[in-house]
Formats: sequence, C-alpha cells, structure tokens
Amino acid sequence: MEIPNTLFYLCATVLGLCLGSFYNVCVHRYLTGESIVWPGSHCPKCRHSLSWWENIPIISFIILKGKCKTCSEAISLRYPVVEAVSGLLSLFLAMTFGFGTAYFIYLFFSGLLIVASFIDLEIFILPDIITIPGAAAALAAAFILPITWQDALIGSLAGSGIFLIIQKSYKLIKKIDGLGTGDIKLMLMLGALTGWQGLPILILTAAVSGLATSLFFLKKTDSGSMMKTAIPFGPFLALGAIVYILWGESIWMWYLSSV
Repeated sequence: MEIPNTLFYLCATVLGLCLGSFYNVCVHRYLTGESIVWPGSHCPKCRHSLSWWENIPIISFIILKGKCKTCSEAISLRYPVVEAVSGLLSLFLAMTFGFGTAYFIYLFFSGLLIVASFIDLEIFILPDIITIPGAAAALAAAFILPITWQDALIGSLAGSGIFLIIQKSYKLIKKIDGLGTGDIKLMLMLGALTGWQGLPILILTAAVSGLATSLFFLKKTDSGSMMKTAIPFGPFLALGAIVYILWGESIWMWYLSSV
C-alpha cells in the first residue's frame, strides 16, 4: 500500500523527534556512565522522575520554560537541539529516499552520527562503541543500499587512510596532536556510507564548516593576539557525510555541468 507523501513526511518528522529524545538519553548517560535502560528519565540534579508529558520532544522544553518543574534547574539546550536536528534529518531523509529500506538504514546511521557528534562536542571523544560497530554495519549495509561493497570498502579505507596521513604529518611537523584517532575511526564508517565517490564532498564540507566555526570562536588574548579555541572535528565530518547522502548526486551533477 502506497503511503501519501505528506503523511509519510509528517510521520517521519515525528519519528525523528521521538528518536531525538532517545539520542539525548544516550548522550547524557554515556557522559555520566549510567545505563541507558535504567533508571527512567529523570532530572540530573534532583532526580525527579519525568512524567510522560515532560518527555514530549521540544514541546515539553517550551512548556517547562527550559527548567525542571521540581527544582528549577536549567535544562540544557542540547535537548531541544538534538531533537530538532533528529526531526529535520528524518524529514530530509524521507523526502530524499521515500518510504523504503534506504530511508530506515540511513535513519539508523544518522542516529549514530548524532549521538557520536554531541558526545564529541561535550568531551572531545568519539566512542569506539559507536564508530567501530558502525563501520562494520556500514560495510554490511552496502549489500542493501545503492552502493557496491567495493566502493564502500575503498571509501572506508581511503577515508580513514587520508586522515591517518594527516594526523601523522601534523604530529611530525607541529610536534602536537592535531587530529584525534577517533576521527580516523569515524571515517571508516563514513567512507563506507558514502563510498569513495563521496569523499571529496564529505571532506570539503567538513573542512569549510570546521574552518568557519574555528574562525567564529577565535578569542583575543590580553596581548591582542588571537588564541585558538579547540573544537572537535567529528561533528563536521558527520555533517559532510549527511550532505553527501542527501544532496551528493545533485552537487556532482551541478559541478560536472559547470566545468
């Protein structure tokens, strides 16, 4: 039975919002070391158990005015942001792939990227428990998605290899670490998802967005010189992969028609 597009898009958005609420649980409990299964959702400060309506994505944040109803502790903006990102991404995937296997597979991987990215933003770590199994799953997904397993394997090895070379070269020249090993492991998964064909768009998007963000967060020292603020690169790599998954074909067609 064919599902009307409007209904599917609405359901996809709601699904994405609800999944975003779960992603918040995964992020928070990874940071605190708690189980994602038990206890139930609660305020991190007063341990107040949240009622069902306090778990409604975004809406509950607005109703509660960004504060716990029991202790008035401010609720992190990460919660509505993650939910909004998840909802929008689910909608974009639905509009791009329609109702089918590809939509659900990419939705699964987008969830991994959202959780990994927001953990990286908090503590500058891309969890192995996400990147390594994610890479294996991405290679397996190549047998279902419209990408050959050969392209996925080459993309995985080439993507991680490029960043391994960058890491070692930077360490050799600057004598300090400039790229985390977690980014290399993440590229094992992202390269498999996009194939080698997606690496140029993925890396360019990540580099440009990462550079723009770095410039935005530059700080002036007392002497007037600029002090660099460290930012994690994982979220920008994830962004590059999402851009390619959603619009990569259109970008390549535009580029080839303009040269």
